[in-house]
Amino acid sequence: TEEQDHLRYGGLTKVLVLASLVAAFGSSFQYGYNVAAVNSPAPFMQDFYNKTYISRYNEPMAENLLTLLWSVTVSMFPLGGLFGSLMVAPLVNKLGRKGTLLFNNIFSIVPAIMMGASEMAKSYELIILARIIVGICAGLSSNVVPMYLGELAPKNLRGALGIIPQLFITVGILVAQVFGIRSLLGNKTGWTIMLGLTAIPAVIQLIFLPFFPESPRYMLIQKGDEENSRKALKLLRGWEDVDEEIEEMRLEDQSEQAEGRLSVVSLLTHKSLRWQLLTIIVLNMGQQLSGVNAIYYYADSIYGSAGVNEQNVQYVTAGTGAVNVFMTITAVFIVESSGRRLLLLLGFGICCGACVLLTVALNFQASLSWMPYISIICVIIYVMGHAIGPKRIPAVVTTEMFMQSARPAAFMLGGVIHWLSNFIVGLIFPFMEVGLGPFSFLLFSVVCFVTLIYLLMVMPETKNKTFLEVSQMFGEKNNPETETWEEDLKDNKVILEGIEKITAL
Repeated sequence: TEEQDHLRYGGLTKVLVLASLVAAFGSSFQYGYNVAAVNSPAPFMQDFYNKTYISRYNEPMAENLLTLLWSVTVSMFPLGGLFGSLMVAPLVNKLGRKGTLLFNNIFSIVPAIMMGASEMAKSYELIILARIIVGICAGLSSNVVPMYLGELAPKNLRGALGIIPQLFITVGILVAQVFGIRSLLGNKTGWTIMLGLTAIPAVIQLIFLPFFPESPRYMLIQKGDEENSRKALKLLRGWEDVDEEIEEMRLEDQSEQAEGRLSVVSLLTHKSLRWQLLTIIVLNMGQQLSGVNAIYYYADSIYGSAGVNEQNVQYVTAGTGAVNVFMTITAVFIVESSGRRLLLLLGFGICCGACVLLTVALNFQASLSWMPYISIICVIIYVMGHAIGPKRIPAVVTTEMFMQSARPAAFMLGGVIHWLSNFIVGLIFPFMEVGLGPFSFLLFSVVCFVTLIYLLMVMPETKNKTFLEVSQMFGEKNNPETETWEEDLKDNKVILEGIEKITAL
């Protein structure tokens, strides 16, 4: 029972709570903060670009060049995130989970100094380069923090602690939105300070994270250091008897000794992991291609059409961010009771319905005076649905669906899919918006629906299971021992036929 698991594995100890907060604030917070930090001060930053160009060439910057430079500035962040994801597996295997987080602070402090000094140096190139570097920081932290906390947590708290990084991402976005208010830092004199503040969480993490333990699983399974692994577990659990968890780690270690540490290439060709791998790909693509960035893109115009004063749109946007934080906190408290699968199905279902309704509302809001308010409600409902499942759960289940030898490569691949999808949406959505207008959201609703069907058919519930138990559940689907190549081909044809039917529908 859950009560027995609580007694066996323990609850929240002071060390576990503080380690989670320091790791998430020092790394995940920065990801969210830098996502939103350039939105509000964009006009002032573009004015700086233009003035810098005039001082160099004695003529104003062409409008298309300014648009191009600004697009590059924004898109360099997800591109850096992609590069950071490619670094996950080698770094966490070499430096450990905690060691990687400490090393990652270089990619926060250096760009913070560059962005803070850019106006003084009269160089917009510094900002563009800094956005790539801070994107690397986000790419690493978005994968390593969930991995670290998932390996620190007892199985009865793994879901709740796995959402903590996502909570701090949303808090980071909200803080950036608040700081971006014109009367605070989102103005002509404050934007460089706002961009430079990203160094503060990194400095705090550098000071405090060394006092907390490395992942016990990393030390025992990958380094063979049982003594320090046992010490770390005792510190994290708050008691001396950790033999059962040590034994569970040994069993996991023995079950994968024959395979060794898996690279991304071997992960892609490993039959016993194919359904886990496909699930991670679908989840990360569904998360980013579900239209969340497009929703935020449309939000300001939707609020304006509903009669919200232009000066007050920034406050409404911050209010939407507060709703996002509230739903993430809700997910932290219900993920262990409701399970991961239900929250994902519920979230993608809400997003699918909200996208369809928003398409209708946007098409009729010019002719019906009350329709803009329906559009606002759709935006809020979408944000709530995305926050409770699609945005929060993928990192949790990535930790749970793979054992120690495959987990770094799985996070690396999932991170690449996440950031590549993010980059693609940012690149093509402006063209979709011009060509399709509000009907763009119908495409996003299809993505949500296909993801929903896949999860309904394939993904099992992983809550309150050990890593070995989850692996065994997927093993029944993968069934590599009895499968011949003819059966494998038949299975692939069935999957392709299913995808074609869903697409046709």
